[in-house]
Amino acid sequence: MSPNVLLGVLSNSAMPDQVAQEKLIMDAAEMSRALTRIAHEILERNKGTGHLAMVGIRTGGVHLAHRLAKRIQQIERAPVPIGELDITLYRDDLGLRKDQPVLRRTSIPFNLTDLIVVLVDDVLFTGRTIRAALDGLMDLGRPAEIQLAVLVDRGHRQLPIKANYIGKNIPTSRDEDVHVYLEELGEEDRVVILQAEAGGMP
Repeated sequence: MSPNVLLGVLSNSAMPDQVAQEKLIMDAAEMSRALTRIAHEILERNKGTGHLAMVGIRTGGVHLAHRLAKRIQQIERAPVPIGELDITLYRDDLGLRKDQPVLRRTSIPFNLTDLIVVLVDDVLFTGRTIRAALDGLMDLGRPAEIQLAVLVDRGHRQLPIKANYIGKNIPTSRDEDVHVYLEELGEEDRVVILQAEAGGMP
């Protein structure tokens, strides 16, 4: 065995393997029921679709906003305008990031002023993403009201932000990751908790 090959074997043996353990929190049926319930709650709170608009936060929130709008239209037989918001330039950690931020398209093809805007995201965590989204919305208009709908609230807030509509509250630890997989992104609909567990040779 050459010295280079031997060094590679020793290096691999010394480094513990990181194995992501996946715990299923919501399956496709549970996600569908949660979104249907949220759609009904939005309609009940706002007494229909008058002056109502949906804005999804890229990326997961956009797909969920489209699903909610579709459900609302099926219930009320009335379309709801949908916008897509990229919050990259509004992040409070932008100056701390070493990598170049990837800008995606913001598309809100309607006037936000005086509308009731339901902001949609997949996971609510520290609240910093929502804070950035609020700044982005206020730069684009002056809504009459902004409400927040999330599929999952995992806690650990760092800012005083609370969702109006929640698909499911999931208690988590800070070293866990919550992932929302969507059909629109080529995955089977599900919500899982991922936690890396160290293993390997002692």
